[in-house]
Amino acid sequence: MRNFFIALLTVLSLSACGLAETAATGATAASSAAEQAKEGQQTEQRVQQQVEAATQVAADKLKAADEGGGNSSP
Repeated sequence: MRNFFIALLTVLSLSACGLAETAATGATAASSAAEQAKEGQQTEQRVQQQVEAATQVAADKLKAADEGGGNSSP
């Protein structure tokens, strides 16, 4: 009976190490995924700002062309 308890204690302690390692690995992966999501949102915001700036430049050029071209029509 004593050997059974020693074997059980050994098995439980070894399995606990595996569970702790699995939990740590999962936490690391979740942290990495969260960081990637944050970086993705920042990239999306930068791209959106660049698109808005390019749209404004195009609108300004179109307006300038219309104002300059409008004087030459009969």
